[in-house]
Amino acid sequence: MRKLRAERAWSQERLAEEAGLNRTYLSAVERSEQNISIDNLYRVATGLGVDSWVLLKD
Repeated sequence: MRKLRAERAWSQERLAEEAGLNRTYLSAVERSEQNISIDNLYRVATGLGVDSWVLLKD
């Protein structure tokens, strides 16, 4: 998620807005401090314009 966000030069705030999620939640997910649910994984992928599986691969 962080890599794709950085490739687009998006801030965490921008991704949060696109995905309809809280910025602090996304920040915690990026730092592996919080697990992401399947529903929110889908929302982030949709916000980034990619398939969900892309966020799961190495």
